[in-house]
Amino acid sequence: MSLLQLVIISIVQGISEWLPISSSAHVLLTANIFGVSGEDELMVNAMAHLGTLFALFAFFWRDTGRVVKGSFELVGIGREHGRLTDGGKLALLILVATPPALLAGLAHEFVPGLDMLRSAYVIAGTTIVFGLLLWWADVKGPRHRTEADMSLRDGVLIGLAQALAMIPGVSRSGVTMTAARALGLSRTEAARFGMLCGAPVLLIAGSYACLKLATADAGEVTVPLSDGMIVAGLSFATAFASIWTLMALLNRMSFLPFVIYRMLLGIAVLAAIPLIGL
Repeated sequence: MSLLQLVIISIVQGISEWLPISSSAHVLLTANIFGVSGEDELMVNAMAHLGTLFALFAFFWRDTGRVVKGSFELVGIGREHGRLTDGGKLALLILVATPPALLAGLAHEFVPGLDMLRSAYVIAGTTIVFGLLLWWADVKGPRHRTEADMSLRDGVLIGLAQALAMIPGVSRSGVTMTAARALGLSRTEAARFGMLCGAPVLLIAGSYACLKLATADAGEVTVPLSDGMIVAGLSFATAFASIWTLMALLNRMSFLPFVIYRMLLGIAVLAAIPLIGL
């Protein structure tokens, strides 16, 4: 794999990971165009996931600190008067939103026959359908709930929605933001919680990919670690910029630009299938 290909894939991953447009769809399409597969694809994905994850931690560093501190409260350490603080509640909401996505990820990894979900037709269809669902959830009415108003039921429902992200084109951040908007959260709150609740899944997926790389046979991975670090660094920078852009846009407008982009992308993929054999 050339350095230019690594740079392009890293930028695509970084920009698309936390936007509601499906990073898996973009990376799969880019990898298909470049002919990247196997352990090399695993190396790039692992490094890119770590880069985008640390970008999330850096941007939401206050929330990250609250979640870390609140996690201790969940096992009874540091509770004030026996009650969870706001950080403890946020940690609990993220915790209950995580298992459905992990179970879906395990099914995708170990259940045979699910590779068919990586087809261009599936990517195009889910990109369009879940883009329309995001539009519906965003315009169904003014809603101004915040994290403080969320219940455990809200966390579970958003977690169940997140499980659908195993299908390329759905978008983990997009489907969680859709569910959060449908449950009444404001746009910025929906985006913030949608990204935060995806962090544990991304951390586990990235760690698993790194473990697979560490146990791969010699010669299977042709991308050197130095190039992997380039991928991580570029993914971090572009992911941080995309999160900043997303939060700035949602303070001023709706999710409509992302919905329009998803419609155009889905149509473009469908049109490209017979032309270049995606």
